[in-house]
Formats: sequence, C-alpha cells, structure tokens
Amino acid sequence: MARKKKGAQLVMEGLQGLAFGEVNDAVRLAFSDEMPSPEMLSGMNLFNVSEIKRDKGGGVEIRFFDRLKALEKLYEYAHAGDSGAAAASLLEALAGADDDAV
Repeated sequence: MARKKKGAQLVMEGLQGLAFGEVNDAVRLAFSDEMPSPEMLSGMNLFNVSEIKRDKGGGVEIRFFDRLKALEKLYEYAHAGDSGAAAASLLEALAGADDDAV
C-alpha cells in the first residue's frame, strides 16, 4: 500500500513540476551561442522540455510540455477522492508501469 501512495505522490509532484516549474535553464540553453559542457547540462533543470531541435543554420527550437494539460490532470486527481475511480485507475496504471519496465 505504501508503494502505491509513493507512486501516486510521484505523479502528483511531476504534474506540479510541469504546471508550475521554471523554464529559465531551457531559455538559457536556447540563447547560448555554443553547446554547454556535459557538466553544465547535467546541472540544468530541463524537466519541462519535451523536445529540443537544432537546425543546420544554428537555430534552436525548444518545445515544452503543456502546462494547461498538467493543471487539468492535477485538478482531476485532486477531485478523484470524491469518486475514487480515477484514483484507482491511476494506481493501477502506476503498478502496471513497474511491471512493464522490468
């Protein structure tokens, strides 16, 4: 039971990060003239980034996860306690994800 609570809590924290997280490091990366070192990249918070493309001309395109969708999911899970069904399906999905990863 504790494992299921931990998984649900991780999902909630991830959604909160997507909905409210900062994108400063991604913007810094987009405007940098040269590629940062691996050490510098490992220290950057790029959690909200879904895709990075660099074209041949040197331009950079960065796509972010949809904050509105993350907020909608947070709202759904916050109100899932009223019905219980959404929370149960979330926990089942989390439990199934562990089985698939092994």
